[in-house]
Amino acid sequence: MECNLDIRVIPVGALGTNCYLLCDSGECCLIDPGDNADRLLQLVSESGCTLRYLLLTHGHFDHYTAVSPILAAYPDLPVYIHAGDISEETEQLRFRRLNDHNQRFYREGDVLPLGSLSLRVLETPGHSRGSVVLQVENVLFTGDTLFAGSCGRTDFPGSSPRDMQNSLRRLAALEGDFFVLPGHGGFSTLADERRGNPYIR
Repeated sequence: MECNLDIRVIPVGALGTNCYLLCDSGECCLIDPGDNADRLLQLVSESGCTLRYLLLTHGHFDHYTAVSPILAAYPDLPVYIHAGDISEETEQLRFRRLNDHNQRFYREGDVLPLGSLSLRVLETPGHSRGSVVLQVENVLFTGDTLFAGSCGRTDFPGSSPRDMQNSLRRLAALEGDFFVLPGHGGFSTLADERRGNPYIR
């Protein structure tokens, strides 16, 4: 299996969140800009691409801390998140809603264009209510739903072990193989996870 996409990864923040820069045909997006905004802005600049979106796989702080400083540099930039992870007063872990100018919500089946690519949204609640996986060609950006050999925690407010089990079962049932690019840790393939990950099995 080959990956023909232009993907660059930079671990950011104290928790080593994997932030991904995906580029195609002169456009790019940042997936899970968790911290270190200056480094991420430099990465975008070095790519020579136009930054089109900020995309969040879920709304925990280690996946969005760089959003505000990036918006200071790109004030018209859309920021996508699932509405299930917008903060309420009782759940300070989650992302706080932006102004209407920047805030966008995606849900199951939505498709975002990026150059010649199409990113498809898969709802995968469990780690959080609004967790999503972003699929583009044979790559899955799995956030904190699926890790190499493990899965995300389900002991936070808004987490659900049952939802996580259903989401992992859904990913396992996807047809074919995919590269798994998680929110933390090393990379994998869905075939390897089907065989060896006790949570997805």
